[in-house]
Amino acid sequence: MHYHEIMSLGESILQGHQIQYEEALHLTTVIDEDIPLLSAFANKIRIQFAGKSVDMCGIVNARSGMCSEDCKFCAQSVYHDTEAPIYKLLSLEQIIAAAQKAEEEGAKRISIVTSGKGMDNDPDFQKILASIQGIMDNTNLKVCANLGTLTLDQAHMLAAIGIKRYAHNVETSENFYPSVCTTHSYKERIATIKAAKAAGMDLCTGGIIGMGESWQDRIDFAFALRELDVSSIPINILNPIKGTALENIIPLSPLDIIKTFSIFRLIFPNKIIRPAGGREVNLRDMQGHLMLSGANGLIIGNYLTFTGRNAVADFQMVQDAGFIPAEVHK
Repeated sequence: MHYHEIMSLGESILQGHQIQYEEALHLTTVIDEDIPLLSAFANKIRIQFAGKSVDMCGIVNARSGMCSEDCKFCAQSVYHDTEAPIYKLLSLEQIIAAAQKAEEEGAKRISIVTSGKGMDNDPDFQKILASIQGIMDNTNLKVCANLGTLTLDQAHMLAAIGIKRYAHNVETSENFYPSVCTTHSYKERIATIKAAKAAGMDLCTGGIIGMGESWQDRIDFAFALRELDVSSIPINILNPIKGTALENIIPLSPLDIIKTFSIFRLIFPNKIIRPAGGREVNLRDMQGHLMLSGANGLIIGNYLTFTGRNAVADFQMVQDAGFIPAEVHK
């Protein structure tokens, strides 16, 4: 793609044009030397349509390991021999304490995450509901849930106690998905997302890049998210963990990551695009540039199975880029 085409498309989106599939696919041909131009337009589009606030969200890994599913990237799968922590559901007191720690570090939003396929017939579901209520009673955090697959009734129960946003990734394109997971289907993921939406919750739905997918898979993935009308898009960058099926995959380059995030911003002018797991190890010194390439959300603190960086550094990075950590009201 020639730099004049980047400028023309960027200007048209600033004027209200909704990018089409073929245009987005053409953006994937941008050469490395023009990626700064693409990211500059992504930054302008983000400021115009989504403002200068950055949504800072922490994670509580409330139940870890021994997952029955075979997702090839996941250190918590029983199909993989890793050093990921394994423990049953944390106690109410432990979960509240973890949420309070995230709040002290500056998070305005917390996501409760559990290992396993999902909540259907899960004996921990009522305890998880109680834990969510405990966080709401003891912090000022907005609470999201990331509990895997849900029935419609369970989705309504989460909404009834005050969960406004449900997190459930599609992971990748429908075409590439069977290369990532075979124990449950892409359609099951979509069913849970639609159940959450039917219960009145908005959606934190994204996936992972760098698993061997093509550029077309990334564009297909993005347009599927646009069709689902998700509010927040977490994008993980594969951190190949020893013992997983993808441990030997070649990591993406920082420029490819920046190009991907920039293209996502042109597809989603007004949504939250949230760099998540793997940004530290894959982007290294280029993390700050990602904030100038359309990103307007962050997962802060530690991830599910590996350590993030100091939250203070992330707040400084946001401020250094000229942006403001968002205030989130319950």
